[in-house]
Amino acid sequence: MAEHTPEQLAHEQRRYLQVFAWLAILTALEVGVIYVPGLPTLAVGLVLVVLAGTKATLVALFYMHLALEKRTLTYIALTPAVLCVLLVFALLPDLGAITRALTHTQPPAAVEAHE
Repeated sequence: MAEHTPEQLAHEQRRYLQVFAWLAILTALEVGVIYVPGLPTLAVGLVLVVLAGTKATLVALFYMHLALEKRTLTYIALTPAVLCVLLVFALLPDLGAITRALTHTQPPAAVEAHE
């Protein structure tokens, strides 16, 4: 195992603290976005997803040390995320059909009242 100099250790510690600070700032932004008045729900959702993705990228790059790895390992780590996004978009039409079907049916209490 390679020995590290005190300067290298100090540099690594400083980098970890910087990433921690950015993660704290992004978390504060996530909390703050929720309380912005007049912001549409879709915009809030998109901003939260982008901020969460940024935080996940920072964690993967620096705490999981993917920034220093070969590109092949990075592609292996990104493959599940890409597949997840593709599967979500593949299932969206089904979700829309279920939602439309549920909104056009009468609630059980209303059906009983009419009988």
